[in-house]
Amino acid sequence: MGWASARKWFGLVSAAVACTVISGANRYIPWPSGGSIPGRKAAQVDEALVNFVRPGLVIKILGAQADPDGVVKVRVRFEDPRGLPLDKDGITTPGALRGGRPGMMIAYLTRDPSPYYVSYITRVATDPATGKTAEQATSENNGTWVKLAEGEYEYTFAKKLPPGYDRSATHAVGIFATRDLTEFGLGIDQADAVFHFTPDGSPVAPPRDIVRTETCRKCHHDMRFDTHTLSGRISMEVCILCHGPKSYDPNGESLDMKVMVHRIHMSRYLPSVVAGGKFGYRGKDYSRIWYAADVRECQVCHEPNSRAAMADHWLKHPSRAACGSCHDNVNFATGENHVSLPQLSDNECANCHIPKGELEFDASILGAHTIPRLSESLEGVVFDILRVLDGSAGKKPTVIFTVKDKKGNPIEPGKLTQLTAVLAGPTSDYTNFWSENARNATFSPNGEYSYTFQNAIPAEATGTYSITLQGGRDVKLLAGTAKERTARERAENKTVYFSVDGSPVQPRRTVVSMAKCRNCHGSFTYHGEARNTIEFCVTCHNPTYTSQRYRQSLDLRTLIHRIHTGKFLQMEFSFGPDRPYNEVVYPGNLANCSACHVNNSERLPLNGKREAVADPSGYIDPAPPVTAACLSCHSSRDAAAHALTSMTELGESCDACHGTGKAFAVERVHGH
Repeated sequence: MGWASARKWFGLVSAAVACTVISGANRYIPWPSGGSIPGRKAAQVDEALVNFVRPGLVIKILGAQADPDGVVKVRVRFEDPRGLPLDKDGITTPGALRGGRPGMMIAYLTRDPSPYYVSYITRVATDPATGKTAEQATSENNGTWVKLAEGEYEYTFAKKLPPGYDRSATHAVGIFATRDLTEFGLGIDQADAVFHFTPDGSPVAPPRDIVRTETCRKCHHDMRFDTHTLSGRISMEVCILCHGPKSYDPNGESLDMKVMVHRIHMSRYLPSVVAGGKFGYRGKDYSRIWYAADVRECQVCHEPNSRAAMADHWLKHPSRAACGSCHDNVNFATGENHVSLPQLSDNECANCHIPKGELEFDASILGAHTIPRLSESLEGVVFDILRVLDGSAGKKPTVIFTVKDKKGNPIEPGKLTQLTAVLAGPTSDYTNFWSENARNATFSPNGEYSYTFQNAIPAEATGTYSITLQGGRDVKLLAGTAKERTARERAENKTVYFSVDGSPVQPRRTVVSMAKCRNCHGSFTYHGEARNTIEFCVTCHNPTYTSQRYRQSLDLRTLIHRIHTGKFLQMEFSFGPDRPYNEVVYPGNLANCSACHVNNSERLPLNGKREAVADPSGYIDPAPPVTAACLSCHSSRDAAAHALTSMTELGESCDACHGTGKAFAVERVHGH
């Protein structure tokens, strides 16, 4: 049966699992027979449907040419992830590509020390509110397509290059497309591609390659953005063909990639915004964006170990545009806020702003962005828990530990600014914790310290408990100089597990990983920079923990889900005017649970004992464990009403529909 006659049947059987699928440009991992990579919708639907539709989209640019008259032609091949050809019009294979007219781009690369792309295709954009206009780079789709073979086409641009264009300059053609498979319940695939060439056959210059797409995808999983949602533009390599220094928003804001991205990430910390101003694009206010990392931690995006050929460009080529995008209170023309030094070009920037100076907090690029707690001059604080004595139910446990610097030199606990020991349990699901000051720990001649808790383990306690050490010291950096400042030097939390009843030790289950948290949050810490591991966070942020002042659950699953859901919550969620979490916009795909979760920990059924979650602001208080997790994102009254139907005297019955392999399994309804 041909696809045209069969699609109605497949569409009917798959309608219940409709969801958006995003596949990267030439980065979609090929789906095996009857499935796909974890997290993709194709992994959860019928094998016959997957093999018939062949979801996914790969675009390959086979070649390009521009003749002396400015006519540009490009050869393109559209494939599924197995390399089989796709019909762009959706006639001989399922899923037309952008209505058969993919977006096409053509630009040339400048020869500057900091090369950038200049698009030949532009438009005049108008702000409907103010009537102001600005020229912007754009794409076209009104050229001519000629089919050469199955899946292979030649495109002739409608836009001709101007007379006398530089034929020896490196040019780039870009293409982006979507493949609409929603009628099969497989959503919309996206892909793009870029190809570099010189019209006269001269050697091709290296492309601009500063921040790679995979770096952006650490936070922006699907590369879906406000103005380009489901357009097919999903790679940095394609984005920068338009987002160059010559493109502006009608309100005057630059659309140059380095300027735009810096300003969006800086957002509420921009000097102009702190002073009461606003900024945004297309009439939208971007001034309240919450950036997840410390704005000084440039390496979150400028990864030093990136595969980008120009990964260190930001260190070697400072510019007024790049620096002024964050430091927008600097007037380079007058010298205001620039040590009264006018800077009329970028020629001399690197003389003062070298990559790294002799001292931190200087005018060098790394020095000026030094975060005190990450200073290289800190000697470090390292905890090690050696053993636990009297760790039985009804007794007051004693923890034996050492405190040293990174070189192994001992540090006296009394000389720390903070040293806290936290006893918590049981690890099956924490319900109790006791936090005590341990700076008065007893020293023993062998270099060990011991601290005995004032609180005893409950007499009725069973299973495994934990003890965690947190703390560090405050250190003055560059003491006695004009740059003197205090750094909070904190140790990484150290946790030890022990049985209180002789049963096997069972560490707390691993649900998420700190490495995944750091993808977006960088080297983040909270609560005075002393609490910095998931193993420790869950001891306090347990199912019983609430904020009575703000009537909010502080259970970690509930708290983190709600913070990340942010503006999409259908409930009030804040901890005062300084922490209005309803404003948070998560930069990734909220359906992509694996961005945080590990080992499929989001799937049902849950193993082991779980406690109900106290939730003063929720519809259900306390909420059973699965209900608590789901309602922390799905926060509507209807969702709560649905959850009530699964609550019985025997426990929750969520697994019946949402368990692995079931019709509405978590991994299926969250497929993306």
